[in-house]
Amino acid sequence: MTTVLTLKDLNVAYGKVVALRDLSISVEEGEIVSLLGNNGAGKSSTLSTISGVVRPKSGVVEAFGKDISRASPWDIVERGIVHVPEGRRIFSRLTVHENLQIGGYTVKDTRLIDKRIAEVYDLLPRMAERRTQTGGTLSGGEQQMLAIGRAMVTGPKLLMLDEPSMGLAPLVVAQIMEVIRTINARGTSVLLIEQNARSALKVAHRGYVIESGHVSLEGTSEQLQQDGRVIDAYLGK
Repeated sequence: MTTVLTLKDLNVAYGKVVALRDLSISVEEGEIVSLLGNNGAGKSSTLSTISGVVRPKSGVVEAFGKDISRASPWDIVERGIVHVPEGRRIFSRLTVHENLQIGGYTVKDTRLIDKRIAEVYDLLPRMAERRTQTGGTLSGGEQQMLAIGRAMVTGPKLLMLDEPSMGLAPLVVAQIMEVIRTINARGTSVLLIEQNARSALKVAHRGYVIESGHVSLEGTSEQLQQDGRVIDAYLGK
């Protein structure tokens, strides 16, 4: 199995505030890996560091065996690592189709962009129905679908999702999780931050629990779902 991503002893700080402390995780090809933890634990900082938005103080970020710790965000995207941040951040005044086209910004082959957009419409039929509608008029769930679809047009080998179910109704959360499962089944590895730990562990193969910027627990999803510490802190009885 090919290792898609490896973080080794990663340390990140914002001034005097330490966000990550000797954090080490990995994602293998074909996996969905979930990061669990309370607000402020360092989960979003982990994704921002991987995507090059935040520079590590020390430690290494490796993608496909190459050090990308100092690579630019656009170079990281071109390497196949795409980050869907918390809050969706779609272009509200552009149409669904225009938002998807922007996902192909780093792709030179326009035919490939069109092919990937067609694949997004196949994956997300609601986006096909809304293709001429502006992003700002979509529901919260539809905006999240659009953010994921836009990322898929980029052609990710690793898709990183930060809280994709935030603020959404349970039925929509289930739909989002099924989309994530389908994306993974089609060959894209996924690194998932999700406040709904139960939903996250249902779709993930493995997981890490992050506390105060450090991995406190790791294991398969089955192991974590049966661990008393995870049940007490995140799953409930």
